[in-house]
Amino acid sequence: GKFATVRRCVERNTGNEFAAKFIRKRSSTGRIGQTLDDIYREVDLLREIDNKYIVKLYDVFDCGNEMIIILELVKGGELFDLISYKGFLEEEEAIHYIKQILMAVKHLHDRDIVHLDLKPENILLTDKISKDIKLIDFGISRKIINNLDVKGLYGTPEFVAPEIINYESMSTGTDMWAIGCIAYNLLSGGSPFLGDTKQKTFVNITAVDYHFDGQYFCNISTEAKDFISRLLKTLYSSPIVIRLTNDYTLA
Repeated sequence: GKFATVRRCVERNTGNEFAAKFIRKRSSTGRIGQTLDDIYREVDLLREIDNKYIVKLYDVFDCGNEMIIILELVKGGELFDLISYKGFLEEEEAIHYIKQILMAVKHLHDRDIVHLDLKPENILLTDKISKDIKLIDFGISRKIINNLDVKGLYGTPEFVAPEIINYESMSTGTDMWAIGCIAYNLLSGGSPFLGDTKQKTFVNITAVDYHFDGQYFCNISTEAKDFISRLLKTLYSSPIVIRLTNDYTLA
């Protein structure tokens, strides 16, 4: 993140390795750094999460000008790097990763947590050989409870849902839209809505203006394309989406 760095650390007593996330705290009069409310929100959400596909929180330290969050160390690199190296993934391999992403996100949504920044850069591989993933970076995640109206300009332009651009209420469906974008990206190496500028990208998103380029999708199954199309909808309910994910990837 803008105000955070992550370093490998070693516990002296055991030799166990962890990831230490150093977050610069914002002073009461300053504009640089994260507020304590934002930092503790991330910590509280991580404490509530316990899932094999999500990075684990171990400890938190307040060190004056910064907070240090001790997390599970994940050594395999970003899913983004794998896509960049291969260009795109075969459908069977893409399904393998999407299954795990869905399991992680279902765990969050069952607890009324929305991630709000799902993208290949925030999905790590557990090691260089394994194809298991860990979802990371809950810095802008939110809890949506009691019909709380959550709005804001969150996320990464290529993966944000129309409601974010339109400053409308977010929901678990906001994450599901991002999963549709990720699935498209895994299968093609491209982005469904990317324009020449951020503004053009936003125009494409709000118009739901995308297509399946024949060069990349000619050998992709109808079921996979249907899965993506049903996620990239401006209006749908989460139960419908959960049924879709069960039908196409979790069976």
